[in-house]
Amino acid sequence: METFKASIIRGDQNTILALNVGDNRYDIILTEDNPNGVKTVFNRLLQQLKNGVFNFELEDSTEDLYFHISKEYITQLNSELSNVYNELKDYELLNE
Repeated sequence: METFKASIIRGDQNTILALNVGDNRYDIILTEDNPNGVKTVFNRLLQQLKNGVFNFELEDSTEDLYFHISKEYITQLNSELSNVYNELKDYELLNE
């Protein structure tokens, strides 16, 4: 299983959870209510998942509210990715 890095980008206007998968970066804006944006990121991660199972590890040194939200988000995301990978495998939908 490959582990990719996730980081928090704190800006003046927005705070972003950045998920780095190889050369690609997928952003989830934490300071916005945008379910379609989250859905788009999740769909892109599912496409990557067909190439092999992976999870995320949060790299951040500032333990603020965004850190705790992101940590829980990553935990849930890793669980979902693992479950979906197993389903893709069961239905022989992997690119491997």
